[in-house]
Amino acid sequence: MVFDLPEEHAALRSTVREFAEREIAPRAEELDRTKSFPYEIVRRLGELGWMGIPFPEEYGGAGADTLAYALTVEELARVDSSVAVTLCAHTSLGTQPIFLYGSEAQRQEWLPRLTSGQILGAFGLTEPEAGSDAGNTKTNAFLLDGEWVIDGAKQFITNVGTKISGLVTITAVTADGEDGREISNLIVPNGTPGFEVGEPYRKMGWNASDTRPISFSGCRVPEANLLGERGDGIRQFLHVLDIGRIGLAAMGVGLAQGAFDQALAYAKERRAFGRPISRFQAIQTKLADASTEIEAARLLTYKAALLKDAGRPFTLAAAQAKLKSGLVAVQAANEAVQIHGGYGYIEEYPVCRFYRDAKILTIGEGTDEIQRLVIARELGA
Repeated sequence: MVFDLPEEHAALRSTVREFAEREIAPRAEELDRTKSFPYEIVRRLGELGWMGIPFPEEYGGAGADTLAYALTVEELARVDSSVAVTLCAHTSLGTQPIFLYGSEAQRQEWLPRLTSGQILGAFGLTEPEAGSDAGNTKTNAFLLDGEWVIDGAKQFITNVGTKISGLVTITAVTADGEDGREISNLIVPNGTPGFEVGEPYRKMGWNASDTRPISFSGCRVPEANLLGERGDGIRQFLHVLDIGRIGLAAMGVGLAQGAFDQALAYAKERRAFGRPISRFQAIQTKLADASTEIEAARLLTYKAALLKDAGRPFTLAAAQAKLKSGLVAVQAANEAVQIHGGYGYIEEYPVCRFYRDAKILTIGEGTDEIQRLVIARELGA
């Protein structure tokens, strides 16, 4: 068993880290404070090939593997979670459904623009009464004269309301009767009449990312916009969520590492009672525990990525990694603020932003409670 990264992966990590520290870190506080979407940074990510990093070159992607994707997300989240989740939601959730389940015509139509970052993709599953209980979807669609007519609403949708948002893939009830409830997936392009994008949410964190409610009222899309097989919607999206959890796990690792880096640097500089506070056992214990937990979360995340790349079952590992990394991110950010003392409560210090950004990692793409249910199910409990 070899724990060293392959040379090409180590080189990618160094490249992303350098980019993040040079082009994202100096702007992160301002973007968060002004709640500004990072259009220029997203454009650069697209130019570098990272908006389509895990997709084949024939569709405009970088042709890299899931481990490379996880490393990229981790390094971005190490300095700014808003940028990281923009790439993560676009790649894992917005683009994956079309790549995995789309027809060749759908792939040719959408993937080159998605993988290049020319447009952003979004993923519409959550509703006011259908979050963890995804099967309780109320949005419905019926066929009329060769078109799907959609009515309903989704909430907490990332990347759907920017100037470069291109489409959202949604779950909708396409039949509900004596033969059972049929849920299918549909592609809805931005700008389609009857598709309304709401105002952005006022959020605790991820302030420079775009998150909004959306609604459909008599929204019509061609029958050909059905994604995959009719009635296969829940199975498709659950698999997409498994993939997405690897990305969210990488975000947790990156945020935790970023918070730890800030805490360690501050502890070495801050002096109390005549010496750096890093020399005090209470601070050393916090740093030692955080370092250990971060490494454990990182190894779980890389394991999930490697299992997926090997074509082996990865649902269990992805859920474990997502659960662990979210908890570690919250803990690491909390301890980083504590080590900073009063300065940790001041917005100019990155740990304050990390603290606000961390909590959603225990909620998004399946709460911790749902992750534990998934893990228990996979264990046969």
